[in-house]
Amino acid sequence: MDGRRRNPYQLTDETPVYVISVAAQLSGLHPQTLRQYDRLGLVSPDRTPGRGRRYSARDIDLLRTVQQLSQEEGINLAGIKRIIELENQVAALQARVAELSSAVEGAATAMQQREAAVHASYRRDLVPYQDVQQASALVVWRPKRSSEQ
Repeated sequence: MDGRRRNPYQLTDETPVYVISVAAQLSGLHPQTLRQYDRLGLVSPDRTPGRGRRYSARDIDLLRTVQQLSQEEGINLAGIKRIIELENQVAALQARVAELSSAVEGAATAMQQREAAVHASYRRDLVPYQDVQQASALVVWRPKRSSEQ
């Protein structure tokens, strides 16, 4: 969570509110189909203390997706389960990449701030600054020969 308190009565896409009959009606499926999908692990709704299924809006969307993949695309339920697992894995990895990118940006900002603080702490009085003038004279150095010593 992001540290802010959430209203416990605020509904989100993940709030389990629909009983199986309503979820079946909203998804256009038979309640037995929903039970089978649950047994197979395709769509696993939350459970009440009495073990009753409660579906969220996200579960309803997933039920519709499973039905579409099965009916329109001709994918079997094992294939659909694997697709769902891979999509969940991709979403988790994308979230992790975003998290790491944010951490890298934060570290870069902190490093720049520390670098600026170090540069600001330099004592300018230790090395007096003198403006060097460009001279047009050429000085040639020749070492003494051993015979001239």
